[in-house]
Amino acid sequence: MSARSAHTLTPVRTYDAPPPAASYSQAIKANGFVYVSGQIPFNSDNKPVGGSVANQAEQCIKNVSSVLEAANSGLKHIVKVNVFLTDMADFAEFNGVYAKYFNDHKPARSCVAVKALPMGVPVEIEAVAVEKD
Repeated sequence: MSARSAHTLTPVRTYDAPPPAASYSQAIKANGFVYVSGQIPFNSDNKPVGGSVANQAEQCIKNVSSVLEAANSGLKHIVKVNVFLTDMADFAEFNGVYAKYFNDHKPARSCVAVKALPMGVPVEIEAVAVEKD
């Protein structure tokens, strides 16, 4: 087994995204993969970003991007995205924002409706990516 074994887990922390709200990491790197915790529409000062679902989705994607950059990855290295919406009526508005970032590169994705999200936000995004070469 190489020095870079399946048991090497490296937490990721950046001040360009909101801090974890509980006992978890913004992301964990393992075996060349980056597992990004759910990102809600809060800015790096840990303040909520209001406005439309589109505006809040933009902030979520910005947070995911910031965490990935800190982990030697990026949006173009995402392999899977999980999206949580509190109202599927927001799906089209969310998709409009999502398509701006994922048009050439289209990772696998799930989008599910949930009853509620932390801090009462309408959208949360988590991702799995690979590290840059």
